[in-house]
Amino acid sequence: MLLVQFKQADGARRVGVLEDEGRQIRVVEGFATTYDLAQAAISRRSSLSSLVETALGTTVLEYATVARAGRLLAPLDHSDAAHCYVTGTGLTHLGSADGRDAMHKKVNDVDNLTDSMRMFRMGLEGGKPAAGEIGVQPEWFYKGDGSIVCAGEQPLTMPHFALDGGEEPEIAALYVIGPDGAPYRLGFAIGNEFSDHVTERQNYLYLAHSKLRVCAVGPALLVGDLPPHVEGMSRIRDKDGQVRWEKPFVSGEQNMSHTVANLEYHHFKYPLFQRPGDVHIHFFGTATLSCSDGIQVAPGETFEIDVAAFGPPLRNRLAVQQLPVPVIHQL
Repeated sequence: MLLVQFKQADGARRVGVLEDEGRQIRVVEGFATTYDLAQAAISRRSSLSSLVETALGTTVLEYATVARAGRLLAPLDHSDAAHCYVTGTGLTHLGSADGRDAMHKKVNDVDNLTDSMRMFRMGLEGGKPAAGEIGVQPEWFYKGDGSIVCAGEQPLTMPHFALDGGEEPEIAALYVIGPDGAPYRLGFAIGNEFSDHVTERQNYLYLAHSKLRVCAVGPALLVGDLPPHVEGMSRIRDKDGQVRWEKPFVSGEQNMSHTVANLEYHHFKYPLFQRPGDVHIHFFGTATLSCSDGIQVAPGETFEIDVAAFGPPLRNRLAVQQLPVPVIHQL
């Protein structure tokens, strides 16, 4: 089941299910948002898919019409953006066969490991613990609150002081914290985690700065478990819509050095992230980047992340945002 959030022509929010291979949206009646659906499912002790199936209506819309009009929304959000955490984990993916071979050669050179490679090796050795055991904790980063999340077809803006604006095709898990403080996972969505790789490469301690950027999630929420093998294509299209760069990428536990459960444990073990009512969007990492192939994306070009199992592609155009200089006042 693939859920999408969108606005009607009159601006009213709706949530629906993708049908006809993603070409149509069947509207869910009685619920304006995915968040409302999640809260109802928690209170009724129902699965999200079961609740949605009982609420499907007769109204059907064309997905392309909604997308062209710019009325898509991220598949999960919170009415107060400050109550949505956007976070992620890195150094979690094994990459392609060639990439894996090169990576294993690096991690086995124990006398010359960088801190990043040490972290990756730790994941290989302890990121998939046996059931009931706790594995090694991954790299973790904070991106922002709900105000930085963009929907499909919206521009991704990098600040004028950024040195780069590059895509990171990833899978994100979406959660709502229940009244009891327990995380409830709704499902997964494709995302463009988006980062400043030039800044990060100056010094790995700049990672935190490089991650404080917008991101894109959607268009659809895949309800249920993440497939063990996820395969998609990441593309950069020029201003004329022509493909300038493309490369396949993989995700899912078969292609990761950590289990989803281990990544979730090390995020939600903190009481701060168990606050009832909050939303969490957590990115799982990637091993495929255009910047690794020497590509620098220019404003006006478009990122496209396409994974068939997640419905329509996620597309966002790169733009530059001029930000005012902060003025500090003494009280």
